[in-house]
Amino acid sequence: MAKRDSLIIAVDFDGTCVEHEYPAVGMDVEGAVDVLRKLNAKGHRLILFTMRSGDLLNAAAKWFKDRKIELWAINENPEQREWTTSPKVYADLYIDDAAVGCPIRFIDGARRPVINWAKIRTQLEYDGVL
Repeated sequence: MAKRDSLIIAVDFDGTCVEHEYPAVGMDVEGAVDVLRKLNAKGHRLILFTMRSGDLLNAAAKWFKDRKIELWAINENPEQREWTTSPKVYADLYIDDAAVGCPIRFIDGARRPVINWAKIRTQLEYDGVL
């Protein structure tokens, strides 16, 4: 498939980047950091798209900073104010463990599944995003 231009990608946090340990920040989900860095390297703009707020949101943003993953925005798309007042964050892609069809995997002992980043990477490569 052809290479895709720069995309806006909204990325959930709990269950997507880290294991479900809310309100704590869980362990990194295997493969998340590598794929997110590759998306940065390809020029895609990442939006942290999470229900966290206040200090809990700051902890999530710090997770990205500590791993040298650049965020374009947090819980908003700064460009969409030009054409809508809707609070729904516009993105070209959404990566979220709660999304229908999103590949997930179960970790032994975990209550909830997390994103399967190996399958996400394969799909993004197939689609020409990576």
